[in-house]
Amino acid sequence: MVVRMRHTRSQTANRRSHHALKAQKLAICECGAPRVSHRACAACGRYRGRVVVDVAGKASVKAAKRSKRDKAQASKA
Repeated sequence: MVVRMRHTRSQTANRRSHHALKAQKLAICECGAPRVSHRACAACGRYRGRVVVDVAGKASVKAAKRSKRDKAQASKA
């Protein structure tokens, strides 16, 4: 079977000219850390002037899980 309406290289390149990835626009948070626009800050958990993510609480829970896992591995060995 033959391709009847073949696109030329230039037509293909013109279509693909919009496929390039753009760099993310970063905003500066109140804490001074760069963050993605319209997202909560990963460093302090603030969005639009108020705390929406408890970063300190998440870090303490993660540390507790890590210590529990390390103790379990130490008792196995």
